[in-house]
Amino acid sequence: MSEMITADLVDLDLSAQSKEAAARALAERMVTLGRVTDLEGFLADVAAREAQMPTGLDGGIGIPHCRSEHVTEPTLAFGRSAAGVDFGAADGPADLIFLIAAPAGADDAHLTILSSLARQLMNAEFTDALRSAGDAEAAAALIRGDEPAAAAESVSEDSVAAPTAASAGAATGTTDTADAGTDGTDGVAGTDGAVAASEERPFRIVAVTSCPTGIAHTYMAAESLEKAGRAAGVEIVVEPQGSAGFTRLDPAVIAAADAVIFAHDVPVREKDRFAGKPTVDVGVKAGINRPGALITEVRGKAERGEVTAGSAPGAPVERGGDSSEGYGTKLRKWLMSGVSYMVPFVAAGGLLIALGFAIGGYKINSAPSVMDHFVWTQADSWGALLFQIGGVAFGFLVPVLAGYIAYGMADRPGIVPGFVGGAISLTINAGFLGGLVAGLIAGGVVLAIQKVNIPAAMRGIMPVVVIPLISSAIVGFLMFVVIGKPIASAQKGMTDWLNGLTGTNAVLLGLLLGLMMCFDLGGPVNKVAYTFATAGIAVSSPSDSAMKIMAAVMAAGMVPPLAMALATTVRGKLFTETERENGKAAWVLGASFISEGAIPFAAADPLRVIPSSMVGGAVTGALSMAFGATLRAPHGGIFVVPLIGNPFLYLVAIAAGVGVTTALVVVLKSLRKSAPGAVAPDTAETAAASAERKQPVAA
Repeated sequence: MSEMITADLVDLDLSAQSKEAAARALAERMVTLGRVTDLEGFLADVAAREAQMPTGLDGGIGIPHCRSEHVTEPTLAFGRSAAGVDFGAADGPADLIFLIAAPAGADDAHLTILSSLARQLMNAEFTDALRSAGDAEAAAALIRGDEPAAAAESVSEDSVAAPTAASAGAATGTTDTADAGTDGTDGVAGTDGAVAASEERPFRIVAVTSCPTGIAHTYMAAESLEKAGRAAGVEIVVEPQGSAGFTRLDPAVIAAADAVIFAHDVPVREKDRFAGKPTVDVGVKAGINRPGALITEVRGKAERGEVTAGSAPGAPVERGGDSSEGYGTKLRKWLMSGVSYMVPFVAAGGLLIALGFAIGGYKINSAPSVMDHFVWTQADSWGALLFQIGGVAFGFLVPVLAGYIAYGMADRPGIVPGFVGGAISLTINAGFLGGLVAGLIAGGVVLAIQKVNIPAAMRGIMPVVVIPLISSAIVGFLMFVVIGKPIASAQKGMTDWLNGLTGTNAVLLGLLLGLMMCFDLGGPVNKVAYTFATAGIAVSSPSDSAMKIMAAVMAAGMVPPLAMALATTVRGKLFTETERENGKAAWVLGASFISEGAIPFAAADPLRVIPSSMVGGAVTGALSMAFGATLRAPHGGIFVVPLIGNPFLYLVAIAAGVGVTTALVVVLKSLRKSAPGAVAPDTAETAAASAERKQPVAA
């Protein structure tokens, strides 16, 4: 870690009062040393990672981190805050803040070193040494390992290169399970004596940890589980699935395990290896904060004989959920799984097609294949090339949607029948409706097959041969012979209805779509409206009505973040310092059609922000339809204005919605401020910080 942190990257008197300000202060040190080339771009990547999941950990630790194209080499900056900075941990603000910056293409060795730091942070003696470090050079040396803390003796950079095992015989005598005040400690303590007294072999657990970035939380959860295993007298072997890849557990180790723990926020790779065992499936933070409770829970399942019947459902963005979840919740997650994988194809294909029209004109869709005719010096040829590449990308939309809906239901075995069903949907002109149905059928068929008791000798060929063969045949039969024609008729009816929308009906549809886009800001309702719009333009020659709908949806989706940005500018005292910082980023996010830029404001004050956003979005959607604005690109925000029909009136519609939402938010927040006993956010925040500084520290 010698190249990653120096004294210049250490701030032992960090004065920032928000996580955004703390990240900026540390990132500026990286910029000064040439480790980061674009400060704002890098901070946007950090904020995007933070939006996925807060990076605060129990024990006063904050680890904002990301992989970014603006980072020249893996870098670590450290800040120590006397007042503490809120990074979303359950036990309060963090006083030790580590900003980890990895290049987009960081090599395995660097990522492994960064992951070793994540493991060290689970060691109380290491963090105590950092809190008592007297100068920046000493802190940097401690982090590099030049001045090893006593606690670091059990952690080395080599320890994260492969899965490690913790057994009762390897216990160091430490009883700390890294639960940091959660209920996991009680679960471990209650089993310690029983396990020690048993003459049988120790209880064996295999675990998998993973997080979206694969740098910090992945390895911290692994370390925490291993320590809890030692304290409980349990043999636990962890497979961290990090950014540097992962070393698969020996099949013999998995076979000998009594139970499985999954602590993950991204899909477990090759999850079917662990089928047929008692399993606890939680988010990665649970593995960090309450490992003892997870061990107790999985041991209880083993004692009751609760095992997984087969490949557990898993989704690329949201896992299928526990059996206690209602069918409606599961269905939403399955559909969002398909949509999340489809959206990149929509964006890439749609923008390429739109650029093709912009360069080659609106007759470019009738151009011959560029394989037969391409002139390097002619703009029309380049327009045709972009258009035809975009058309190929669009050809994947329905198969990808169906394939990953099935994947969300049944894991990898669902992909083949899902893709086959989606391709058949295109063949019979059933479109997106056919893709949705095909994906659900494929997932259901695979789940049904997995419930059949299979002889042990055949289990090896089930996921490779039997399940894809049988499920594809069943899905194909149903799509071609049974339900394909009715779905195709329904798809045609919906298309004809959209093409016939004019006048008041079109305006009302724009109003409804605007409300949906601003209801949950990137959530399921928002995605339904967006998918409805993109389905209409996902053809080489979309109708005028479909392009109007796409324009209305994108315009409405831009309103909430832009309005929050404007409100924090014109009436900043109505917002906290953190919200004002978020408002600066919301300008860019809103202009780029990223509705999620308003989520921090909605989360802090939903009863005022969400209704205001919905009203503004409805105004913008209705005006966009009334003005007849059209859009061929499915994404891009203001950056695709040249591709918009009636661009001036389109911008007027957006400005009107932003103005309405801004005015409503300001009025509603002002009413709160003027209510009896109410305190302005800025004043409350200052008072809270002052009180915290004055409060004596308990012995």
